[in-house]
Amino acid sequence: MSRVYNFSAGPAVLPEEVLREAADEMLDYRGTGMSVMEMSHRSAAFDRIIKEAEQDLRDLMGIPSNYKVLFLQGGAHLQFAMIPMNLMRHGTADYIVTGHWAERAWKEAARYGKANCIASSKDENYSYIPDCSDLPISPDADYVYICQNNTIYGTQFHTLPDTKGKDLVADVSSCFLSEPVDVEKYALIYGGAQKNIGPAGVVIAVIREDLITDEVYPGTPTMLKYKTHADKDSLYNTPPAYGIYVCGKVFKWLKRQGGLAEIEKRNHKKAALLYGYLDQSHLFIPTARKDSRSYMNVDFITGNADLDAKFVKEAEAAGLSGLKGHRSVGGMRASIYNAMSLEGVEALVAFMKDFEEKNS
Repeated sequence: MSRVYNFSAGPAVLPEEVLREAADEMLDYRGTGMSVMEMSHRSAAFDRIIKEAEQDLRDLMGIPSNYKVLFLQGGAHLQFAMIPMNLMRHGTADYIVTGHWAERAWKEAARYGKANCIASSKDENYSYIPDCSDLPISPDADYVYICQNNTIYGTQFHTLPDTKGKDLVADVSSCFLSEPVDVEKYALIYGGAQKNIGPAGVVIAVIREDLITDEVYPGTPTMLKYKTHADKDSLYNTPPAYGIYVCGKVFKWLKRQGGLAEIEKRNHKKAALLYGYLDQSHLFIPTARKDSRSYMNVDFITGNADLDAKFVKEAEAAGLSGLKGHRSVGGMRASIYNAMSLEGVEALVAFMKDFEEKNS
């Protein structure tokens, strides 16, 4: 069977080049006589893998020397708790709630201190990013939290909020490495790998070193302290070794493509093609407000649930997979991450045009 165009929101499409490399090394990684899946995380071979992965990520993002790179587990959900446990030192944090995952993070933080919702777009089902140019930042806030790209709702911060000097913490799970980033604008930037970087099971956190201390929420488990992992270079316990190996291959693939500036151009071209069609379509309606649209996740509906279901079913049969929208929005969602080719988006638009002609 030939490969489909995979528009799934995550776990999501990976570069075919990376998958083939991993397949070639499955039984014997570079003469070791074993798979990375079988390899000790204390071995010299894996030590090279994780150190190269970290250095390649630092190169891609321009990560300053006073930031630590941590390869963690537990998904973004565990970060919802780890962040307040480690960073809410004065008991207060401000949250900008622009979607399901930001809302979950905000509610989780309330277990460990005072979590203020200082802006939200829930009034319009998270279809836009609120104005964050003059926020009611709490004077005693330890940090301001955002989910930078909202996978479910297809929205994205195109301008970072003015935190008035407070540390910015960002969940970038679904836009990680999709564009150049100024790491120094963040105190902590993190994301699950399964949307744009690698397989499920790896979380990458880039955190400023002065925030990594023993001053944490009372009773915080050893495994939930950033210092535990920072002190041991992400090897305190057995890490998600194979996932880190694949992430490392994706980092090298991104370097070969020309880095984040080049990948941003490609992503904008793909998004412009798809949104351009949606904006002139008489059948499909994009759900995110124009000034808040995500370059990674494109949500659209027909306004008829039966027709939406028909579209998803026929698209799947045509080799366009993973287009069913999240239940919170309904309709369809095309996730066009780094590894989705322009040809894949062209195939989707061609199918949509044909579907519109047949069903208008």
